[in-house]
Amino acid sequence: MRAFRLRLRTWTRFLTLGLASALVAAGGHAQDQIRVASPDGRNRITVELRDGALFYSLQRDGRAVLLPSRLGFEFREAPPLRDGLRVVDTTRSTVDQTWTQPWGEVAHVRDHHRELRVSVAESAPPARRFAVVFRVFNDGVGFRYEFPEQPGFGEFAITEELTEFALADDARAWWIPSNRPRLDRSEMLYSSSPVSVLDSVQTPLTMETRDGRTLIVIHEANLVDYARMNLRGPRMENRTLGAALAPYADGIKVRGRTPFVTPWRTIQLADRATDLVPSVLGLNLNPPNVLPSTDWITPMKYVGIWWGMHIGTMTLSPGPKHGATTANAKRYIDFASANGIGGVLVEGWNVGWDGDWIRNRNAFSFTQAYPDYDLGEVARYAHEKGVKLIVHNETSGGVENYERQMDSAFALYHSLGLDAVKSGYVTDLTSEGHSHWGQYMVRHYRKVIETAAKYGIMLDVHEPVHATGERRTYPNMMTREGARGQEYNAWGGEGGNPPEHETILFFTRMLAGPMDFTPGIFDILIERGTGRPRRPEEPRVRTTLAKQLALYVVLYSPLQMAADLPENYEHQPAFQFIRDVPVDWDTTRVLEGKIGDYVVVARRERSGESWYVGAITDEEGRSFDVPLSFLSPNRRYVAEIYADGPGAHWLTNPLPVAISRRAVTANSRLRLSLAPGGGQAIRIRPAR
Repeated sequence: MRAFRLRLRTWTRFLTLGLASALVAAGGHAQDQIRVASPDGRNRITVELRDGALFYSLQRDGRAVLLPSRLGFEFREAPPLRDGLRVVDTTRSTVDQTWTQPWGEVAHVRDHHRELRVSVAESAPPARRFAVVFRVFNDGVGFRYEFPEQPGFGEFAITEELTEFALADDARAWWIPSNRPRLDRSEMLYSSSPVSVLDSVQTPLTMETRDGRTLIVIHEANLVDYARMNLRGPRMENRTLGAALAPYADGIKVRGRTPFVTPWRTIQLADRATDLVPSVLGLNLNPPNVLPSTDWITPMKYVGIWWGMHIGTMTLSPGPKHGATTANAKRYIDFASANGIGGVLVEGWNVGWDGDWIRNRNAFSFTQAYPDYDLGEVARYAHEKGVKLIVHNETSGGVENYERQMDSAFALYHSLGLDAVKSGYVTDLTSEGHSHWGQYMVRHYRKVIETAAKYGIMLDVHEPVHATGERRTYPNMMTREGARGQEYNAWGGEGGNPPEHETILFFTRMLAGPMDFTPGIFDILIERGTGRPRRPEEPRVRTTLAKQLALYVVLYSPLQMAADLPENYEHQPAFQFIRDVPVDWDTTRVLEGKIGDYVVVARRERSGESWYVGAITDEEGRSFDVPLSFLSPNRRYVAEIYADGPGAHWLTNPLPVAISRRAVTANSRLRLSLAPGGGQAIRIRPAR
């Protein structure tokens, strides 16, 4: 009987695949469809030929998410690869495995998907072949193109990727633009609008259907040797988004040679906003870790010579207020050591900051320090104090200058026992005129990651290309910026970050990967930098102090900064939460959330039994009744609560923090009261 069932399954699969291929070959009409569903059956991809063109569509619970959407390419000096196609083969497979992250929002990740590979070829010469591979998970879909090595299709130059995302619903989208002339930046405030009125936007693009039943996030995964994908807005008042690749200076989008694979195009799906986090779809679409050991990779909190440059108490270039001096670095190291903080960042230490350092991009040296900074002595002192020194490498987009020095610089850092680098690319176009997000820069970023791994160096990249899950393959790629961070609160003329900003980041930018947002500002009104009371029109942080604490739990980064000046933490009881909070997690659960309004998240520390809760809100005050059922049953805990104090308000009274303790168990509920623009941070530890 068992043998009969096996033969029956084999024949059924054979007949199904054979019938699908035969129908496609016979006519290429819309009804000739090939399908694959997620393991839970809720998400279903349909692939079909329509008059010789290849399309895919997506359903969830039988409801259309994406209508038939075109696939294909246009090339320079070669015909488009989009029409006159036929299906030549289909194969299927299923994967169900669990792997462990060396660090992350969760320790263990389940990779459970069904794969469909559809191989197609042109019916007429040059008869080029390619495959589209779909992997369908319970939390979304990934697909990519694969070009096998073949006669007549060797080197190529892509001018357009024709991939479409034809939204079935005029969903509400949260977005930042990608079409600002000569400005390849992600450091902008988010807007919200229906999909049908979008122009050109960046990914991740988060959308919510009008009935609120489905959340959709379009992004990409495993971006290695390709151009970053943005999304072109709908044309003719429809809801079809299209891939828009960042170009070389000559307009070419991607140069390659077969065999070749593209990044995965990802569509994350969820029933509620709270189900979007933690996002592991992109991680599962990246190759496993290639490093022989990850023991040297250390998530940590850090302080740094950084915020002072933004508020005017220090300078990057030499002079009377130069921040990166040996003496000042040792002061920061002493502070970190005394407070259990793992690292110290020093910016402005190396030659190249004089004058217009953005224009003088080739003046930077990554090995020569200014005379008032002794790199070797500071490294020795940090090691003596048990603190890691984080080296800063600002390139100003001088990629060739950086690559010329990279090996010698990383070798120097390694010889001094330094294993962390923060890099920067404050520019929009490269010196060669290529897009900051194009294939040229993607190749550069990957070269930096690989070279850093060779020398045992962790990376924090600012002005990056967006994260696409490469941290699974190279866990030394720890965190990056790629969104509007804390420094915008320090600058005049920028308006600062409104109270809603972080509640949007959590459901948009943070779905791509960790962000070095740099929380922890206690001098909310930035009075320390001016030496006098702040005037209403001057820059300031637009949160309460308690919300700054909550951001350590809400906005994930394995390298997490306590960004304020050390003197602003002195005699501050609330600083204890920053001392205590981990940066590496075993479990993450989003308890409450609405995009742009509020977030409540609970995380359990890696290799420990304590939980941490972070709650933040926009300009509205809110209250939440939070059950603690995530705690282990039959155990007693102590909740250490850092809440907005009486009368707290982000605009008029941001500083009050009420610190309290109470005994709790898994049966307890906590009432969280958040001031306008406020937050609450809670440590829940086992009772001693």
